Amino acid sequence: MRALAKAYLGRFASAGPTIWVYGCLLCLLYAAATVHLDERLFYTLKTLWHEASWERRSLWLPEYQVRGDALPVTGVKGNLSGLTYDEQRDQLWAVVNNPEELLALDRDGGFIARYPLQGFEDVEGVTYLGDDLLVLTEERNQTLVIVRVPQTVGALDRDDYPSVTLNLHEAENAGFEGIGYDRKGDRLFVVKEHSPRKLYEIQGLKRSLAGPMSLNIIDREAWIEDKDMASDLASVHFDERTGHLVLLSDEAKMLLELDGQGQLVSFRSLWSGFAGLERSVPQAEGVTFDASGNLYLVSEPNLFYSFEHR
Repeated sequence: MRALAKAYLGRFASAGPTIWVYGCLLCLLYAAATVHLDERLFYTLKTLWHEASWERRSLWLPEYQVRGDALPVTGVKGNLSGLTYDEQRDQLWAVVNNPEELLALDRDGGFIARYPLQGFEDVEGVTYLGDDLLVLTEERNQTLVIVRVPQTVGALDRDDYPSVTLNLHEAENAGFEGIGYDRKGDRLFVVKEHSPRKLYEIQGLKRSLAGPMSLNIIDREAWIEDKDMASDLASVHFDERTGHLVLLSDEAKMLLELDGQGQLVSFRSLWSGFAGLERSVPQAEGVTFDASGNLYLVSEPNLFYSFEHR
């Protein structure tokens, strides 16, 4: 077998320059198809064409530049996941998966407090509902757990909080990966990572907490079916100021901004050299924005990023 491999390598090495050129071109085409460079180029030109009309009424992700680059979160060794902003406390909430924990962080990624999550399973996402309420997602169970913001440091017991389980697809380790909330419309947006990618809009959760459970679930497949360059969906954020959604793709290392009809408005690459990043974001897991429009990301194993609009 080794001799046969050497024979093929020798034959290729002795081939003329034309074969080498074709080989290099095939490799480049394969690499381009893998990261959807054609789509990236198309949407770059499209967003540039509409820049003048969209920039003032959107987040306009191309203008974001890194401020805090790959800062390790103190006390976290791995599995840092979802992220959300709490404007009442001017701080961030994050979750860790295995061991399940809720973390309070400042806007520079500094550690504030840790709350072990007893009885929780496979926690991946978190979003702030307002009124001292958080929603945590259990990925494999497809469950939303509504947690009141803790007033004292200590463990939180799963049995103390209401939850809703949504059997939208077969139980697997590719369930509810990220979550965002529209407070004005009482709409949760939940993403399923892959196999297949999914985006759901769940209406009426907060209203149901004060009365009969009445949820309306909408499959927003049409909003993502033509966004193949985002090959997975790791997190989602709803921006109150613009009414736009921001989707995070780990595999594509990309943020996408969609308007209220699911049309792409802008995007930002998270590759090395883009947005001032020294290195590509290794495994992006959570995204959120604060009330001033600053952008925050967390990435496994324990990295924190902040960006500002320039």
